[in-house]
Amino acid sequence: MGRGKNQNLNFIDLFCGAGGLSRGLEMSGFHCVLGVDNDKAAIATFERNHPHADAYLGDISDFSNYKFKKIAGKQKIHLICGGPPCQGLSTVGEGIPDDPRNFLFLEFLRAVTSVKPDFVVIENVTGLLSRKNAKITVGIIKQFAKFGYNMSVRVLSADRFGVPQKRRRTIFIGNRIGIENIFPEPTHSKKPRTVMDAISNMKSFDGIEHNHDVAAARIPSEIEKQRIMHVPEGRSVRYEKDEIEFLPPKLRFGVDWKKVDEGRFREKKLNRLHRKKPSPTIMTGRHTYYHPTKPRYLTAREAAAIQSFPNEFVFEGTISQQWRQIGNAVPPLLGKAVGNAIIKSYKSRKKITMDPNISISDIIAAVRRYAFDYKKKEQNNAKISDWVRTA
Repeated sequence: MGRGKNQNLNFIDLFCGAGGLSRGLEMSGFHCVLGVDNDKAAIATFERNHPHADAYLGDISDFSNYKFKKIAGKQKIHLICGGPPCQGLSTVGEGIPDDPRNFLFLEFLRAVTSVKPDFVVIENVTGLLSRKNAKITVGIIKQFAKFGYNMSVRVLSADRFGVPQKRRRTIFIGNRIGIENIFPEPTHSKKPRTVMDAISNMKSFDGIEHNHDVAAARIPSEIEKQRIMHVPEGRSVRYEKDEIEFLPPKLRFGVDWKKVDEGRFREKKLNRLHRKKPSPTIMTGRHTYYHPTKPRYLTAREAAAIQSFPNEFVFEGTISQQWRQIGNAVPPLLGKAVGNAIIKSYKSRKKITMDPNISISDIIAAVRRYAFDYKKKEQNNAKISDWVRTA
C-alpha cells in the first residue's frame, strides 16, 4: 500500500473543473489518471493542461462502476479527490439518506468504494463547518467511516501556502490504511505573496501572454472609469463614508443612504486590489475586482495568477467561461500543499489511536474548534474522525 521507490502516486479528480487541484497535486509528485466534469469548457481546459490524463465530459452518474474498476485494474489508484456538494448530508442523522441534495456526494462515494484508493480528499466552502451545518460534517465523516476511511477536517487559508489570495476552503483528508492524516504546515504565514508578486509577469515559458486580453478588461462606462481612478488601492465603496471620502460630488452614486438597507451596498463597489497585499477571494465574475493601479478590470490571466496557476496553464472557452473556471478552482499551490502532506503521511506511516469514550456532541465541538485554529497541530484533527468511528 505504500509508495514504491519508482512508483507514481496516481489519483482521480472528480468534479475536476479546469484542474486546479489536479495541477497542484501534480506539483507535489502525484500523477493524474482521470478527470471528470460536466462543464465542456472546463474539460477542454483540463485536457489541454493534462494531456497525459484521460478526461470524461458528462454526468458522473454515467461513469459506471465497471469503468472505475477498469481504471483501477490498470494501475494502483492512491487518491480520489473532488468537491462534491454536501448540503443534503444534514439530513443523514435524521434518517433521510435519500435527500436529493446528496446525489453528487453519493456519486463521489460510489467512485471511492469502486476504486478503493488509499486516500480521499474533499474540498468545500468554509460554511460547511458552521454551527448550523455541523450535521453535514459529521455525516461526511460517518459515511466514509462505514467503508473504513478515517476522516479528518481542517480549514486551510490559501495565502498561508504561497497563494497571493485570502481564500479559505474546508479540506477533508481521509485514508483506509490506518495511518495518521497529516495536514500541511503553513509556509507563508509571516510573509504572504502579494498581488504584485503574481501579476508582475504574465508571460509563459514560450513568451506568450495567454488569456491576457487587456482590451476585454477595459471599463465600458466612462463614469465608472472616472470613479475607479479616485479609489485608492485596497479600498472600495460600500458605505456613505466611503463615497464621501473617495468620490467628488459629480461622481457619486446619487443614492439616498437613509433608505439603503443596513446603510450599505449589498456588494462592494469599485473594489480595487492592493499591490502589496494578498487579494480577496477571486470570484467567478470578471467585473468583481479592479486592477491595483490601472483604470480597468483584471484580465483572466491576472486572476489565474492570483489563484496561483502558472502562466503556461491555458484556459479554453470564452472569457466568461475562463473566469468561471478560474473562480471555481482550487488554487494549485494549495493543492500542492495538500499533496505534500499526504506524501508525508505515507512516509511517516504513523498509526492512529482511537478513544472509545467520546460522544457525538464532543465530535461536533472539536470539529468547529480545531478546524479554524491554525496554531493547533494536525493530531487534533486526526482525533476528530477517530472519535466518530468509535462513537
